[in-house]
Amino acid sequence: MFLKGDFHIHSNASDGKYSPSQIINMAVKENVDILSLTDHDTTDGLDIAIESGRNLNLKVIPGIELSTTYKGEKIHLLGYFKNNEFNDPTFQKFLKNIKDYRIYRGEKIIHNLQKYFNINLNYNKILRESKGIIARPVIAKAIHDSYNYDWNYIFDKFIGDSSPAYIPNKHISLQDGISMLSSINSLIVLAHPILIKKVSIDEILKFSIHGIECIYPLNTTKNTEYFINKANQYNKIISAGSDFHGMCKKDNSHGNYIGEVFLNNKYIDIFLKKIKELSNYKMYPME
Repeated sequence: MFLKGDFHIHSNASDGKYSPSQIINMAVKENVDILSLTDHDTTDGLDIAIESGRNLNLKVIPGIELSTTYKGEKIHLLGYFKNNEFNDPTFQKFLKNIKDYRIYRGEKIIHNLQKYFNINLNYNKILRESKGIIARPVIAKAIHDSYNYDWNYIFDKFIGDSSPAYIPNKHISLQDGISMLSSINSLIVLAHPILIKKVSIDEILKFSIHGIECIYPLNTTKNTEYFINKANQYNKIISAGSDFHGMCKKDNSHGNYIGEVFLNNKYIDIFLKKIKELSNYKMYPME
């Protein structure tokens, strides 16, 4: 029986600070006994996380956070796998295309920071240290390290959606993201619905999504109750995740430590049963 699960965590395989093995060690100290590593648009850290978890008797569910859009709104999907379905060649090719665009996008944002704000960053150094995953938290850290601006000010002023330096991500439709994850039998959970502002949750839940991240650090108690009610209304499973990145001591946008919010044993059992159920479906070629 698992008692404390955190199903939304980022490592330095994408835009987190810590390595997958460090994540596992930190989780153990927080008494988390099951977690999922869900890096942005990459599965590169999963093998190390799974092996590290096995060595410390902590269950690791392979996962990913996929960035999609719907009616101009960013919709993030959390995908979870029972085994190594994520190694599917077509899925990995899909992720490689996203990674290549992130590198291009990162270079453009860094150029724009110099152009509009006279902020000079070493693109090659950032690319090397981030292992090719140049997401905004990585750029924010580089700004913070060089200019000592407040973390949240950096996002609001320099790299937020309304900044002239900002370049949007590669656009993947919500339906295409769902179809891609479904093709490899992924359990699909709507990430941090509290951040969705432009479209109704009801509209999104009519898509083939299996669950909702009802329990999230930015929620109020009323928010959590609302999302749990929505999950029950639409027969979706309930999930929880800290969205831990670890890039700064006080992160107003994500959880500040692994297990800050968590799923209890009742909901963990439902979560795992759903993954097992989906893994028994026949997989169809994506091409």
